[in-house]
Amino acid sequence: MTVKTGKTLMEVRNLKMHFPITKGFFKRTIGHVKAVDDVSFDIIEGETLGVVGESGCGKTTTGRCLMRILQPTSGEILYRREDGEVVDLTSLSSRDLKPYRRDIRMIFQDPQSSLNPRMPVVELVGEAMRLNGIAEGKELEDRVAELLKKVGLRPEYMRRFPHAFSGGERQRIGIARALSLNPRLVVADEAVSALDVSVQAQTLNLMQDLQDEFKLTYVFVAHDLSVVEHIADRIAVMYVGKLVEICSTEALFDRPMHPYTAALLSAVPKPDPRLRGKGSRTRLTGEVADPSNPPPGCPFHPRCSFATDLCKTDVPPLRRVEDGHMAACHYAGDLPIKGVAALAG
Repeated sequence: MTVKTGKTLMEVRNLKMHFPITKGFFKRTIGHVKAVDDVSFDIIEGETLGVVGESGCGKTTTGRCLMRILQPTSGEILYRREDGEVVDLTSLSSRDLKPYRRDIRMIFQDPQSSLNPRMPVVELVGEAMRLNGIAEGKELEDRVAELLKKVGLRPEYMRRFPHAFSGGERQRIGIARALSLNPRLVVADEAVSALDVSVQAQTLNLMQDLQDEFKLTYVFVAHDLSVVEHIADRIAVMYVGKLVEICSTEALFDRPMHPYTAALLSAVPKPDPRLRGKGSRTRLTGEVADPSNPPPGCPFHPRCSFATDLCKTDVPPLRRVEDGHMAACHYAGDLPIKGVAALAG
């Protein structure tokens, strides 16, 4: 897959999202859960950036910060408008954010719970258009009918309620709702993880077709690297709130630089039964570190077979190892880490 090389749509700089831990009747703050801890990356216009990691690594929280569903603790989210002006979304009030909520939309993980069961499809998809004064009445219904066609549903279904649809169809409704305001950036939070494997493939193909048609940019949050491989141009790997590696999808699968990434890749299922049980696998021991009390130094060092005394004391910076390839490991580029091809055989 060719990496997009257009202009930057969004720059995330030193993003932090720390949730306070309170105790007692007076809710005294005794600590913080560092869900996102000093994360920086760029989003290129027209690309799909995959954000991956285990549960609790901070990837969903990062997506919600980009949407400004959450107010970040600190950092900048610099969004480039169509007129070229750059705006820091973290500094805007709820009222000032309203025009940007048209540009940045979200597809949620569970199509069952993200759709109001008491609203028909025409209201679910058309509500944002009505609230933003884009269309109403017959014009709104015509726009909803067109969106349903785009996502592969029949327009006459618009009077039905969510319970009348399958999981895959409900997610298509969620996609139509996300596209209703002609956004530039769509954050897809585990958009296919709740679907059957065959439906996952159909949904991914649909999202790619819509991306080409509507000139969309995706941030695709997922835990399954085998899914992200087929849709992402670049992949950002997160661990305990920190970004540990970011590069093109091809480079990540061919030559990962971080031991955690190698462990994730070795867990990707092999579709060819003749390859199962062959090759070496990186097996992680222990549990994901507690984001409210991360270990000193590199947060991955308690589970890393390459860890040295340096890793236990010094936090490795996210640095460029090769052109377009960054990793947060003291020994990135020097470790005997294998890519997917080598792991298979």
